[in-house]
Amino acid sequence: MKQGIHPENYRFVIFKDMSNGTAFLSRSTASSKEMLKWEDGNEYPVIKLEISNTSHPFYTGKNILLDTAGRIDKFNKRYAKKA
Repeated sequence: MKQGIHPENYRFVIFKDMSNGTAFLSRSTASSKEMLKWEDGNEYPVIKLEISNTSHPFYTGKNILLDTAGRIDKFNKRYAKKA
């Protein structure tokens, strides 16, 4: 690995999923002005996320069903003239 190209200001931050309220503690270089008290009693900066692995349909198993048959028919109708 090349020396001197990686950031050195890693610190603990709380990532909070705003869609379901879950939070986890990790290290990051992202900056934030908001602080939140964690389970260990210390305060850490908070990074707000719109979606995380606790709310993403792929990880939760609650996939959204897509109308694939309609998409295929639409594709075939559009490009049938060129074939």
